[in-house]
Amino acid sequence: RGNRYKVPRLVNEDILSRPPFRAGIAGLARELGEPHTRLHKRAQAYLREMAATHSPYMIDLAAHLTRLLYTQAYGERLHYDRGRLAEIYSLTQRYPVVFLPSHKSNLDHLVLQYMLHENGHPPNHTAGGINMNFFPVGPLVRRSGVFFIRRTFKDNPTYKFVLRHYIDYLIEKRFPLEWYIEGGRSRSGKLLPPRFGLLANVVDAYRRGKAEDVYLIPVAIAYDQITDVQDYTAEQRGAAKQKEGFGWFVKVIRGLRRRLGDIHLQFGEPLALSKVMGPADPTAEPNDDEDALAIQKLAFEVSVRINRATLITPNSLVALALLGVGDRALTLGEILSVLRNIVRYVRVRRLPTTGDLDLDTTDGVRRHLESLVRGGVVTCFAEGPEAVYQIGADQHLAAAYYRNTIIPFFVNGAIAELALLAAAESGERDLLAAFWDAAFRLRDLLKFEFFFAEKDAFRRELDEEIRLHDEDWTSRVAGGAAAVQDLVRRFKPFSAHRILLPFLDAYRVVGDQLEREDTAVAIEAPAFLNRCMALAQQYVRQRRIRTAESVSQVLFATGLKLAGNRGLLDPATPDLANRRRGFADELRQAVRRAEAVDALAASRRAGLID
Repeated sequence: RGNRYKVPRLVNEDILSRPPFRAGIAGLARELGEPHTRLHKRAQAYLREMAATHSPYMIDLAAHLTRLLYTQAYGERLHYDRGRLAEIYSLTQRYPVVFLPSHKSNLDHLVLQYMLHENGHPPNHTAGGINMNFFPVGPLVRRSGVFFIRRTFKDNPTYKFVLRHYIDYLIEKRFPLEWYIEGGRSRSGKLLPPRFGLLANVVDAYRRGKAEDVYLIPVAIAYDQITDVQDYTAEQRGAAKQKEGFGWFVKVIRGLRRRLGDIHLQFGEPLALSKVMGPADPTAEPNDDEDALAIQKLAFEVSVRINRATLITPNSLVALALLGVGDRALTLGEILSVLRNIVRYVRVRRLPTTGDLDLDTTDGVRRHLESLVRGGVVTCFAEGPEAVYQIGADQHLAAAYYRNTIIPFFVNGAIAELALLAAAESGERDLLAAFWDAAFRLRDLLKFEFFFAEKDAFRRELDEEIRLHDEDWTSRVAGGAAAVQDLVRRFKPFSAHRILLPFLDAYRVVGDQLEREDTAVAIEAPAFLNRCMALAQQYVRQRRIRTAESVSQVLFATGLKLAGNRGLLDPATPDLANRRRGFADELRQAVRRAEAVDALAASRRAGLID
């Protein structure tokens, strides 16, 4: 019936009858001290609960329903590179492939599957959380390629055994797989830290010779706007995540009843396991520590490639520009002026965009502003002589979501600004060494927030970034503090206040609250994060936090994770009070420098500097 319907049949029977499966169950029964028959029945039940059961009719039905859903809110055509898709198709003819998309919306899996379907590709075997197995979603998507796995099964060796053999089967038969490397939807717009479980299963299958090679396919999915943003912002302020079910499903469908722009899919550079993990060797003895480290590096590389493939949308640049001026409303002309250096930077660096940027024209900027106004993210006051636009009340987190989708492209420039300012005020004789020391300290401070290259590559990237503004920057740094400050003023655009200040402000709240905590009492995360929320709300009222987007449970949790990584949560840590004080002071200094960049940006808008 064609490649579109190339799906496995009699999966359960095939797996259950395999000698390695039967022998493994017998060995596991002896190890657990359970009757073989009982354990075998349990394994059968787990496999039925887990495995996809494809139906050609349901594959077509799911495709038609997907198109009906996404076209309510988005353009009829999905935007992607058909040539790149053809290259990936040629890989699937020889090797098993694993599609690893970013996870921004409930539509991610559906639009990726529809793209494959309309090009005649077979459906991916897609890992889904067991929480999605409810009527009518569960039965439909299971028959169109989704296999359901439990959220936690660490203490269930039988379940892990069944999952391992199911993945072995799919890899051996070269059926394409798909899951989200992040595990769940990003609530902030940035790519989440990768999860390793399923990736470890695939690597294990490859190493045991189930396939000659396996290719990982990073996929970046970008939306002009998404319906989920308002829910995400509520969750960042502490609201509970809505449980998936029929009512949730109806709400998702209703949320698509307004125009939200277009959907863009972009493939990153495929990653062959043979290039990263070396040749398969079924006889090799496993080394748990080395294997875990290799899988972490592999997942990190996939995440980096997803970020590189992410397309910059005009709406994300408009959000970036407006967030950079805080709560101030701007005229169309002022927004055009703020965007000028940002658009120039995107073009000079040849960053990937959804199309030709029209943000250097009045009509183009107005069109994207009006789109964000319809989405409720931006408000327009048009009762005066000239219309002015600003981020809507309580919409800073929503605007930040769109900015954060493209934030990796601007992080290095922001770090360079802060590191140069730190070097200028360091008092060191070797200011270049002081710059690199400050840059790597910032890299460490933000390591749980962003994906950074290895140290040598990071050094090269920072050098290239600063050369965009001054080709001979290292000689200028050697000229003293005044020369370094002059170098910072050459940056176009200024980035630290737009890119890093919201994160640093949130971390500062964590640092300040840690200073207030009793060092003899262990930190209880939920209660501590609630105290951080209250402190942040106080800071907003005192104007000690620049924007409300820093008042985020997600950011506070990451700041707490950083504090734990530095040994600041355990009451047994020596000299804990002073170490917490030093951590808080480090963050206050970083915030102060980001605010200095904000002042430079204001001076440029006022025409005081070029």
